[in-house]
Amino acid sequence: MKDLDLASLVNILSDAKLTLATAESCTAGLIASTLADQKGAAAVLDCAFVTYSPQAKYRCLGVDQSVLSENNLCSEAVARAMAKGAAQLTPANLIIANTGVADDIAEPQIPAGTQCFAWLFKPQDKFDPLVVYTETIVFDGTRDEIRQQSARYALGRIEHWLRLAKQERQGVGPGV
Repeated sequence: MKDLDLASLVNILSDAKLTLATAESCTAGLIASTLADQKGAAAVLDCAFVTYSPQAKYRCLGVDQSVLSENNLCSEAVARAMAKGAAQLTPANLIIANTGVADDIAEPQIPAGTQCFAWLFKPQDKFDPLVVYTETIVFDGTRDEIRQQSARYALGRIEHWLRLAKQERQGVGPGV
């Protein structure tokens, strides 16, 4: 992935009339913090929910217990549920969710560096659908390097998913 240009990202979000909220587990606020480092971020960053524990995901974001019990905490299903929960709590129209493992201590059956993401785009008007995209990526490095890579990846993929969401809303397929 190319280097993340935060100034360009702020402009992309602003031009698309998007405000961002995050629902973060493994990254523990780094996605929002990384964007906040950029001048002008206040115009496009609404809030960040840090829900590190399963109990916080349920209590703060309303992630259904069945999603938590039927899926591993490091799963796209949990990331999607986190994004949907955060979407109910904020006026932001773009939500990024992250859950994963940065080491093999908490979830030894999952490779260290496994990160699950969701990007949720709220409808721009009453005819638009809610759009959610998910991905799982495995990063290499130390615990801190994995978390930093995850935060930058989450922000770096916004432009890709925004372009795809616009195409889908215009009735154009993803061009597979």
